[in-house]
Amino acid sequence: MNSLSRISFQRRGFWSALLYTALTITLLSSATLAAWQQAARSAAVPTKGSASGAAPALTAPERKAVAQVKVETIREVTTTLSSPEFEGRGTGQPGADKAATYLADRFAKLGLKPAGENGTYLQPIKFRSAQVMPETSVKVGDAVLKHADDYVILPPYASDQVDVTAGVVFIGFGVVSTELKRDDLAGLELKDKVVILLGGQPDGVDAAAWKRATAPQARAMTIFGRGAAAMIIANAGTTAQPFSTVANYLSRRRVSLMSAPPPTFKIPPVLLVSDAAMEKVMSGSEMTYAATFAKAKAGENVSRDLGKTVTLALRFKREEVTSSNVVGVFDGSDPKLKEEAVVFSAHYDAYGIDKGQIYPGAADNALGVGTITAIAEAFAKTFPKPASRPRRSIIFLAVTGEEYGLFGSEHWVQHPTWPLEKIAADINFDGIGTEVYGPVKRVVGFGAEHSDLGTLFEEAAAATGTIVTPDPMPEENAFVRSDHYAFVKKGVPALMLLGGPAGDVSLWIPRARKWLDTDYHSPSDTVKPDWNWTGPQTLGQLGTIIGLRVANADAMPAWLPTSPFNKPRNPAKAVPGAASIRRRAASL
Repeated sequence: MNSLSRISFQRRGFWSALLYTALTITLLSSATLAAWQQAARSAAVPTKGSASGAAPALTAPERKAVAQVKVETIREVTTTLSSPEFEGRGTGQPGADKAATYLADRFAKLGLKPAGENGTYLQPIKFRSAQVMPETSVKVGDAVLKHADDYVILPPYASDQVDVTAGVVFIGFGVVSTELKRDDLAGLELKDKVVILLGGQPDGVDAAAWKRATAPQARAMTIFGRGAAAMIIANAGTTAQPFSTVANYLSRRRVSLMSAPPPTFKIPPVLLVSDAAMEKVMSGSEMTYAATFAKAKAGENVSRDLGKTVTLALRFKREEVTSSNVVGVFDGSDPKLKEEAVVFSAHYDAYGIDKGQIYPGAADNALGVGTITAIAEAFAKTFPKPASRPRRSIIFLAVTGEEYGLFGSEHWVQHPTWPLEKIAADINFDGIGTEVYGPVKRVVGFGAEHSDLGTLFEEAAAATGTIVTPDPMPEENAFVRSDHYAFVKKGVPALMLLGGPAGDVSLWIPRARKWLDTDYHSPSDTVKPDWNWTGPQTLGQLGTIIGLRVANADAMPAWLPTSPFNKPRNPAKAVPGAASIRRRAASL
């Protein structure tokens, strides 16, 4: 889950929105269970040779493989990776290096061949790491503000230090629009000043016109184009994402790919401040912040020079770091088809050590890595003889850098250690631990509607007595928000599997909400004593069956003609609109 863009939350706002509105309402709602079952029946595709349209039963090799997906392995790997010894597996930190070595050793002991670089299991990736240093200080008039509590600094951090001393101008919403007949900057001198502007919009304004007038780039160009030295944004939180939540993420260490181009121009500092901090900033002014904001919301002009001085002394620690994807391959048996491969993926990184705290990342996503490791073990034990193996090869890919922007998977598809045009499919495991709430009976296959992987998913679910649940929130674009989407952009069909428990829903809804409030991307995301490990085992068994059927099919999975992602594997040029889809999804 990458967390924040420069102006707004990214993705895994995805998990929060998904769990609150989908899993806790749809996936766990007994009232909709009958509807899901009907949807699954309606979506079932008749199988050749079956007049009834029933899904084919498990084959003997499939039954053997499913039996080898061990609870003990999932629990051991998950518990080990999320232990204090691995220090939260932060990208570019020692804990991640230790985790990569641990996973490479597990892959080697299972008999997987190295599929990284230079004959190893590792694919090193260079990153930029940046964080705000404790000596950073911000003062407005007599008010001294505290980093993370009162303010945060928006990335990117392009230099080691930034110093600004300037007068401060309050510019209301900072909007200049002939369409709205509004000029919040009228009569104000912004050159070499720090400007404070409000997020949000006044009451009663035309929403479409306001959106056009407040496009982030246009508004920033207007303000910085007039020479402003820095920007402070007030009213930065919402009911859904209060300032404390935003600050929790934006005050953390940032990681980006070294290969990403740096900004083409120097960006002045932009800070977000809390409402409480704004009251301190405006102390002694003619109006309190609350009164000023109320007038601005009512449509009154509140722009004015505050007659105070801002002193910014921003200090950053920036360094180049390395972290690695871990890649192993289980060779196929067919002389020709073994050149093609099915990928099982999961990200092993979490937030590491930040501000002295360890972020263990147990549910997100040591559990997913434990699941694909158990699947790898099942393949190795079920098919010990090369001649008995699936026809296609199976790749196990544990990626780094996911929490900061899907960087590990993006790097792998840009620098693949296996030809992308010969990747049959990706099956991804990434979640928030709903599968450990109890025995899994309901599964969402994100992306099932886009390719004929959906048919395999439905057949495997039917054969194991698992209820297929359609994407409960297609408008949330969940399909584009995890590592499998890197493959999708390169034309490879993909699925992400997410499980939900059986049982009394009244027990799970409060638990899910509590987890989001207290554990998600937090130091408390640890293995809990009441986890039911048969849930991820069921999810792993389902993935194993799907992977086996892809590996043994005559042809690789194909996109449905109606899918917007329908394109050849590893196209020479990016499909127009793909980047905009990702950016749009990131801002949700």
